[in-house]
Amino acid sequence: MWHRERVSTTTTKPLEYGFDGPDGAPVLVLGPSLGTTRHMWDRQVPELTKQWRVLRFDLPGHGGAPAHPAGSVAELTTRLLATLDALGMQRFGYAGCALGGAIGVELALRHPERLASLALVATSPRFGTADEFRQRGVIVRTNGLEPISRTAPERWFTGGFAAAQPAITEWAVQMVRTTDPGCYIAACEALAAFDVRPELGRVGVPTLVLVGSDDQVTGPAEARTLVAGIPDARLAVVPGASHLVPVEQPAAVTDLLAHHFATAWQQPYDTGQTVLPTASALPVPAVAPAPMPRAEIAPLAVPAQPAARADRYENGLRIRREVLGDAHVDGQLAQSDGFTGDFQDLVTRYAWGEIWDRPGLDRRTRSCVTLTALVAGGHLEQLAVHTRAALRNGLTPDEIKEVLLQTAVYCGAPAAQSAFRVARQVIQEETTPAE
Repeated sequence: MWHRERVSTTTTKPLEYGFDGPDGAPVLVLGPSLGTTRHMWDRQVPELTKQWRVLRFDLPGHGGAPAHPAGSVAELTTRLLATLDALGMQRFGYAGCALGGAIGVELALRHPERLASLALVATSPRFGTADEFRQRGVIVRTNGLEPISRTAPERWFTGGFAAAQPAITEWAVQMVRTTDPGCYIAACEALAAFDVRPELGRVGVPTLVLVGSDDQVTGPAEARTLVAGIPDARLAVVPGASHLVPVEQPAAVTDLLAHHFATAWQQPYDTGQTVLPTASALPVPAVAPAPMPRAEIAPLAVPAQPAARADRYENGLRIRREVLGDAHVDGQLAQSDGFTGDFQDLVTRYAWGEIWDRPGLDRRTRSCVTLTALVAGGHLEQLAVHTRAALRNGLTPDEIKEVLLQTAVYCGAPAAQSAFRVARQVIQEETTPAE
């Protein structure tokens, strides 16, 4: 049975969740990926509930959950813990896919006393580049979720599975299409900022790292990075599966999860709640997935390097990358030499490490100020750079247009005309969805 429940807390926004399984069994929490709902785990529930009381939750704005955006993995983790605290659940096992896996790593690093065991599915210590996810946020802010939803099946499934399972493919599209855009953008920001590579050595719970062999989003290479950094980690590669491996190869994933949590569970914690059914379940496959060979599981451990101390330069470099993008900053630093190096250091420390980091204005406002100043000074090359930055900082094309219209009054029509030409080109490049 299934029950749609929400926990009211005074300290943080709750997560919507539901239970399956017997009262009194140890609790196993399943976390979804970006753009999906709790139903991505439907195929695992019947087997897992033979031993565990399974709690599945929805990300903010996903699957009809309240649209309270969370801009960091840490905030999502805090909301999950608040939900579990209100239910009296102090210790649990956790399995998460992609963004859900990032929450699992955050739990292991910041709250290890709560975890009995951990499984990371299609997860990476850093998901692509910050540029990629902030660019996706720009696309969604400008065009909505339709372009992202149409391409979800090719990111999530192998071509053969998508062709053979049209109902599941359409289900995937609808999951993304019905997600709240603001919450999706905030989740992209959370993934853009997520990077735990220097901290993996501090993950101290038994961990299964599970990945599809054909995953083009967070593939076997990323999985091996996790396994190399986490002291007590084992790798499982599921043949013939892509990113949403629990949906594409449910039997193999269920078997691996059940085996891992049955053998690696540390001091299980017992609790219980009532449950009722809900809708929007994962469709039954038109053709059952072909049986796959048992995934290879092998241990590997390499200690991670300690995190570098964050000083003013490092903080400025981080903000500079977040606003301007890795590609631009890398290009600027690559061109630096003995003559220009001190200038790059000054810009990073002063402009980005001090001014852009001041709390008095948010980044959207600072982008408006910067665009105006660049128009006034006629700095068109930098205007192009900061138009891209403004989109990444959350300004819409219409808002940028309003800024430039106001510069026509205060900076002069010729300056504004040149600015419109530059900004239009950048906006077209940045907001046109990839084919």
